[in-house]
Amino acid sequence: MQTVRQLDALRAGVTAWRAAGERVALVPTMGALHDGHMALVEAAKRAAEHVVVSIFVNPRQFGPNEDLAKYPRKELADSRMLSNAGVDLLWLPSVEIMYPDGFATNVSVSGVSDVLDGAHRPGHFDGVATVVAKLFNQVEPDIALFGEKDWQQLAVIRQLVVDLDLDIEIVGVPTQREDDGLALSSRNAYLIPEERAQAVALPRALGLAERAIAKGVEPEAALAQAREMLTAAGFEIDYVALADAATLGDPVPGRPMRLLAAARIGGTRLIDNIPVATNEYG
Repeated sequence: MQTVRQLDALRAGVTAWRAAGERVALVPTMGALHDGHMALVEAAKRAAEHVVVSIFVNPRQFGPNEDLAKYPRKELADSRMLSNAGVDLLWLPSVEIMYPDGFATNVSVSGVSDVLDGAHRPGHFDGVATVVAKLFNQVEPDIALFGEKDWQQLAVIRQLVVDLDLDIEIVGVPTQREDDGLALSSRNAYLIPEERAQAVALPRALGLAERAIAKGVEPEAALAQAREMLTAAGFEIDYVALADAATLGDPVPGRPMRLLAAARIGGTRLIDNIPVATNEYG
């Protein structure tokens, strides 16, 4: 695996592959890799001849009181995982490479960015859209893969690609979970044992609401049940919502829906989401 930290070296490697007519897949990450990231890598290997993984802890998507300083950084372990997985190139830019002095551009995707996590983390999705737009311009991939755990992020990126006429296929890879259902996340490392035991209430609460809605229970009643379950488990809830799967707005009859939640256990904020079976609401 080639590891590069300078933009000219990245572009030289990718240009050679493209000149040979070979497809390039990009997996953007913030590191602290786990099996969820490896599922993205495996999907990327099936989709293209060459796989680029980026690791960049993006300061622009962290709010003033969020966990930028303590976000786990495991460059050596991550590099070994990616090399063993058969990744062709690891892109490790510095903050100075991504945001040099005088950097003045902000990419904002309105609408889909404004609700749910966008409402609770102002500016977060501007940071996501800006860094992803830069990564797309740097790597120029044919395909880019993102985890469905970050469903709203995936929706934002899909809208970005459509609006900017980018010739990149965006693929969502299903959420990878622990045996008890908790979605894999780099932030799970923050959980102490007691919090980890409580955290399983998040996927269980979403499952409870999904089954209720699929049986015809009014969505608000089902969401209230999920909130009660989370509160009883010790969570502080940001939101539990039923939304249109594409727009993240109100559900529309006949269109796919998604249940999404964000909540804190101890000092750790967890998110999750699941699809909802169709009924009279969708």
